[in-house]
Amino acid sequence: MILFRTLGRYVARKFLTMIFGTFLLCSLLIFMIDFVELLRQSGKYGSVPAWKLAWMTLLRLPAYTEILLSFAVLVGSIAALLLLARKSELTVMRAAGMSVWQFLAPGLFMALLVGVFAVLVYNPLAASARAEAERIFAEAFGRESNFLRSQSDGSWLRQDGADGASVISAAGVSDRGLTLTAVTVFQYDKEHRFAERIDSRKARLMEGYWELSDALISRPGREPERFETYILSTYLTPERVTDALGSVISVSVFDLPGLIEVAEKAGLSAARYRVQYELLLSRPLLVITMVLLAATVSLRSFRSGGIQTMVVTGMIGGFGYFLLAEVSRQIGTAGLVSAWVSVWLPILLAVCVTLTVLLHQEDG
Repeated sequence: MILFRTLGRYVARKFLTMIFGTFLLCSLLIFMIDFVELLRQSGKYGSVPAWKLAWMTLLRLPAYTEILLSFAVLVGSIAALLLLARKSELTVMRAAGMSVWQFLAPGLFMALLVGVFAVLVYNPLAASARAEAERIFAEAFGRESNFLRSQSDGSWLRQDGADGASVISAAGVSDRGLTLTAVTVFQYDKEHRFAERIDSRKARLMEGYWELSDALISRPGREPERFETYILSTYLTPERVTDALGSVISVSVFDLPGLIEVAEKAGLSAARYRVQYELLLSRPLLVITMVLLAATVSLRSFRSGGIQTMVVTGMIGGFGYFLLAEVSRQIGTAGLVSAWVSVWLPILLAVCVTLTVLLHQEDG
């Protein structure tokens, strides 16, 4: 029993080291790619200090790497098992009477811990950092990119208020859609006639009105006027704007149930919030599934050959699963099936397939 406990700690350490190493490598690559993209935007839209770009990239990094966690677990688990097989350590464990389930148990346990940590700790931190990055990005690039709005995919919002209908365009959106940067408003009166154009540096949604900062008002037949603060009436609620413009990546697992309840009370579709919530809840089982998938292609002895083929097969199987999961997620987001089915069905299917393969390989 002492030997098995020692082996368990050794195998768990191997799994954790390989998973963490793969995750760090993916994070470094994503950081470099995102930093280069921000440098390109800085040169195109306006000069931004390099330190601010690096800080913005660092804040955006957790949200991006969170999506790749399951891939890091898959690659790290394959690497750990191949390392054990290459040194004949798996052969020695089998000779000592350990079954595949016994020397996989430490890896499965570490994957479970990683999944729980990712949901309860890493996700809230990533959501908070992403929200801050969106705010800094909107302030840094919103004004400079304003003149390209007609050629870009800026955010557009049609609303109504006590003064009449209006159309709002914003180059940047942050704080779940409640703060807009580089805003242009086309205001109409109650008879649907054009009344004024408003260009503002920033707009913040309050109860019953938008508060526009540094606003330039242009009316037909009159000279433009500038106001430090300008009020635009609206019937929009924060919940409706959040549903229209907000990003689910910037919402933590603890805030999603409240947003789902608010959206449903307001009569809005909460499908994307439900899907995101189920994705986070299913993450521990997903990373366990990745360990099982890695085991199906990494337990063969190096002397028997065909290791490269098995590893490539495992990677193809992993990408195939991610493609199936993404298609299923999009179906759930569109409201064609329930969020639970769209998220959990691919995972349960993958668990059944990997367990079947492992049982066939080990027990015949």
